[in-house]
Amino acid sequence: MGVTPSEFPSFVRRPVWLASTALVCALSACGGGGGGGGGFALLPTSSGNGAAPAPAPAPAPAATVLTGVAATGAPFAGAVVRVTDAGGQVVCSTETQAQGGYSCVLPAGTQAPLLVRVSRDDEVLYSAAVKVEGTANVTPLTTVVVSRLAPDGNPDSLTASPAPITAEALARQVAQLNAALQPVLVALGVSAANPLTDTLVADGTGQDKLLDALSVSSRADGTAANIEITVKTADGTPVAISFRSSDAEIPALPGNVQVAQLPPPDVVAALMQRITACYALPLTQRVGTASSDSGAAVGGPADVVAPACRQLFLSDDPSTYYQSGQRVGRNANNNGAWASLFRGGATGLTFGRGSVAFARGNGDLVLSYRWEDAQGNSDFDTLAARNVDGTLKLVGNGYDYAASVTPYAQHRDLLNSPAYSSYGTGYDININNRTDGSGNPVFSRVEVLTPSGKTLTYVPQAGLSFLVIQRGNGTPTGTSVLRVRGEYASSTTAGNPADRESSLFFTNPQASEEEIRAYGNQGRWTLTFFHADTSKPSVEQSYRTLSRALTIGELRQLPMPSLPDSSRAELIAETAATGYVLFGAPSQNERNVVDLSATGGTDGWIVPAGALAPTSITVYGYAPFGSTVAGQQGNRFNDSATVRSTQRTVVIGCSSQSVGDKHCDAGDPTQYAQGTTINSLQFYARNARQVGVSKLIGLYKLQ
Repeated sequence: MGVTPSEFPSFVRRPVWLASTALVCALSACGGGGGGGGGFALLPTSSGNGAAPAPAPAPAPAATVLTGVAATGAPFAGAVVRVTDAGGQVVCSTETQAQGGYSCVLPAGTQAPLLVRVSRDDEVLYSAAVKVEGTANVTPLTTVVVSRLAPDGNPDSLTASPAPITAEALARQVAQLNAALQPVLVALGVSAANPLTDTLVADGTGQDKLLDALSVSSRADGTAANIEITVKTADGTPVAISFRSSDAEIPALPGNVQVAQLPPPDVVAALMQRITACYALPLTQRVGTASSDSGAAVGGPADVVAPACRQLFLSDDPSTYYQSGQRVGRNANNNGAWASLFRGGATGLTFGRGSVAFARGNGDLVLSYRWEDAQGNSDFDTLAARNVDGTLKLVGNGYDYAASVTPYAQHRDLLNSPAYSSYGTGYDININNRTDGSGNPVFSRVEVLTPSGKTLTYVPQAGLSFLVIQRGNGTPTGTSVLRVRGEYASSTTAGNPADRESSLFFTNPQASEEEIRAYGNQGRWTLTFFHADTSKPSVEQSYRTLSRALTIGELRQLPMPSLPDSSRAELIAETAATGYVLFGAPSQNERNVVDLSATGGTDGWIVPAGALAPTSITVYGYAPFGSTVAGQQGNRFNDSATVRSTQRTVVIGCSSQSVGDKHCDAGDPTQYAQGTTINSLQFYARNARQVGVSKLIGLYKLQ
């Protein structure tokens, strides 16, 4: 980085001559007997007193077949299937089909028990079998069963030590699980089944209907797995049970639970297919204001002309859609709801993996989904839809302002203070620092009511695109992240990150691991927006998470992106004395931008197996000393770049956030001003449950 001014096992084939000998010996006795002498007797001797012919050898063991369906409600399609045997050897490696099915022909001699692992992105499901043939379905519920057999709650640990997988143990765990889920089974009119072996079709009936009604999470923390099962209720109020994989019993769901009327998976899949069909059209067919199929157009709801696109929305009318203060369209600044409809570069986007996350009180559904572009890059997001006579229509959240609440998990890798590298967990309450036409903040503050009933205050700050937490004494923190717990990465470092990282905001007291485990996945947060123009009334908006914050133990298990060794060494050499990168005078030959690539333009970051590839990269720093207030450090800023999941280099230029922002050069605002410093950069991605995963590379020094 620089800143410029399972394969299947092989089998040994026997030599042909050895195979021939075996064949001849099967036809007659070899080497001796009444015939005397050497050689092969092709016919028995006529004396009648020779040895009886040797019995034919036992036939070689036949190959067996293991089949099953992987589903979360929707088919778990395109996932990697890996089956390991009693010796920990991989005996099958394949992929699930469109409907989640898989089939494994196991080599002759495969020994049970078997562990089945199915992975897609960072999501992994497990199952087990005590026979080398038959059915082994793979679902979130089978993952719960297998997790409870693993001594540390991590099913992968059963690969090397599968002894806990027995018929009796599986039957006991299935019986406990069905007993805990009995109220939902009754509400759905579904009979209890063995999720491992009974028939499963990802069509919204039987077992799949049960999966559709539940949201299940299982997170290993090094000691056990933390499991939560949440019912998607009719009134939108979460009903859940939480337990450890090591608990002797599974707690039961409360009786009389009212399950939401949810569309079957094919209806959700149909919405994804319809959105994909809209984006398959050339830009000039999608949008009436487009003059060519390349570039971008501007316009509003009425300019969406393709029936395939208009019919995505309620009443087949894009003007009915309202999301965070925006209507469908795109302006010259690329702002607007579904602005990508107006961009030629978005042609060919595909949408899939749609799943109902929860139902709102008014019956609207919040769906999670994944998009992928023509280059194979992708990301996860959510949308709101309404079921109209069996067809899902896009409706938006109906809110006036852009904000989100997502769990936040971070590893802070401090290059110049490695002993103080740390892990932190909490929530990112991201509130857009909206400004008026003169660049002045629209909000005076936003009050955030947490699920536990505590109130936080967020305020705008010059140079930042988001509102930051305000401390009790009225001073802004410079962060939007509410950290509920932190730990140093090294167990030999005494104290807590809150002791030295004064720019971070931690709850006081910090939550324990047990308290975090007790947080519900679907916590409700209420945001009240107060305007700088006091004549305008306050506005209230509520948000629900799809996951709770991770425990530190769970966070330590996550693989994350990293810098190449050469880039780390270069940064340390450049910043060891100061703790930051300092920009000199800008020029067109030596532009003041951040070029995140290794020597020779090679990959600027590494994404290990199982890690989420970053989708955005942000640099943090300070405007030149004295530029804001004479004799004081300049205002803090952040600049970001969106990166594709397959991308490994990026250039980040300067971007001014407000009228008081001085970190960009006055002559060329795409370059950083002389004296601007950068002290950290962040790799960021989010998973299907909208958990934000951050790897921060810190250049600053802690004492």
